[in-house]
Amino acid sequence: MSSEASGHVDTFARDNLPPESLWPEMDYGVLPELAAYPARINAGAELIDKMSVGAQAARPAIYFGETILSYRDLSENAGRIASVMTERFGLVPGNRVLLRASNHPTLVAACLAVLKAGGVVIPTMPVMRERELAYVLEKARVGFAICDEKLSADLLAAAESSESLEHVVLFGGDEPDGLEALMAEASPEFDNADTAADDVALIGFTSGSTGTPKGTVHFHRDLLAVADTFPKYLFGLGPDDVVCGSPQIAFLYGFCAFITDALRFGASSVLLERGTPRDLLEAVERYKGTVCFSTPSGYKQMLDIAGGYDLRSLRACIAGGEPLEPSVFRQWRERTQVEIINGLGISELLHIFISASGEEIRPGKIGRAVPGYEVRVVDEEMRDTPPGEVGQMIVKGPTGCRYLDDLERQRSYVREGWNMTGDLCRVDAEGYISFEARTDDMINTGGYNVSGLEVEAVLLEHAEVRECAVVGSPNAERGEIVKAFVVLSGDSRADAPETRDALVRELQDFVKAQLAPYKYPRAVEFLECLPLTATGKIQRGALRKLERERAGAG
Repeated sequence: MSSEASGHVDTFARDNLPPESLWPEMDYGVLPELAAYPARINAGAELIDKMSVGAQAARPAIYFGETILSYRDLSENAGRIASVMTERFGLVPGNRVLLRASNHPTLVAACLAVLKAGGVVIPTMPVMRERELAYVLEKARVGFAICDEKLSADLLAAAESSESLEHVVLFGGDEPDGLEALMAEASPEFDNADTAADDVALIGFTSGSTGTPKGTVHFHRDLLAVADTFPKYLFGLGPDDVVCGSPQIAFLYGFCAFITDALRFGASSVLLERGTPRDLLEAVERYKGTVCFSTPSGYKQMLDIAGGYDLRSLRACIAGGEPLEPSVFRQWRERTQVEIINGLGISELLHIFISASGEEIRPGKIGRAVPGYEVRVVDEEMRDTPPGEVGQMIVKGPTGCRYLDDLERQRSYVREGWNMTGDLCRVDAEGYISFEARTDDMINTGGYNVSGLEVEAVLLEHAEVRECAVVGSPNAERGEIVKAFVVLSGDSRADAPETRDALVRELQDFVKAQLAPYKYPRAVEFLECLPLTATGKIQRGALRKLERERAGAG
């Protein structure tokens, strides 16, 4: 660890980092802005306090329906929440705080408040269920939660079995002990925690290939580094920009878009509780959005209705989460005169580290390493593959993988100082990366990563499921859909069409009740037996190949 003293009183997060010998190499000397970071940084202070002085204080920070919050408003709200959490509930630096809400001004203020207080932000997707929330509470020993009242049912249910969660603060209601009432009595002035640059600031939980979520750990300096690399060098942001987008803030892509990227450069953010294609297009037109964050699937869906909206204010469109089809790139450019900036990022590195913009864009290829990062494509011996040959993409830069309390995954993810991403890619002579496939069982559906093994674990709890395998099946709109191959136990209800269809719906609802809805199997196929290796392991690769062949034949 760094020799700089931690500002954390509760050292759980630091204590459960992997040994520094297992960290990837992280070089802050490659860019002058990164090298200039002091040894002690509070990301909350950097992102809101320093951006809410002078003329900037009156500029809009957030648009939310009819509500407009200035930078001063957002700073005061963050200060009040930090005061509430520390003075009323006893939050101390290092405590973990679970945040649960759709995109909302209070969610942004709460994220900043936790950072200012030296706490550790744990954003969670609104669609997560009790089972998933209970895992996060236990894994991170979460003591505090701030939650939108209308999303509180699953969290409160998970809290009943939690040994660590002591305080749940709700907002969005009119209760006397609700967050809004407590904020009204609290001071907006707050003495920020004196945190080290390498104190833990954020833990992002994401699906892992072993079926349980993995906690990716990020420091205060990391939150600044991702803004000072990708947005700064690829498309720039400034006080005149209005950022719109579809991702949830709980999704690290959305967290970076609306918090680290926008606030770092004084831009305004338009927050949408539901970022549907139509909602996003309406927001761009209404608020004169200049920068748009979405997924390739999102842009593809917007193409069908984009002609009905005034999108002339757009100057930059960013697509993350999955590869961008050249046809979508061309059609979007024809419709809007704006070229989509594709980007590849992973939770372990927090934000996008491969991209290209302007004349550097090559449709069909993601791009090259973002300034500050180094990317290679290698074989199993860590030798660079010749241009055009498939290998595993590896990366290192100012951010990198540190899993919370997971040495096995840490050892497999970091090798010789490099982050082993698990992405199979090609690199051409110019250094442009093309994505080919994943090396694990992750399914990328509509920009979301889903662990097939996690879905399998739930299906196997159903009384009528004896065996199952869940894989990604090619889909024109979502890239992939989650598909379950199921072997039933006992008498089969899959023989007759009417009982088979009812059973499919029953299995889908069973998964939806326990996992986020986007993880449910959109297709279910019943088999008499699953393909197995000689050692009895399920051949998921054979099932993925079958689905690709079917899609090609179709």
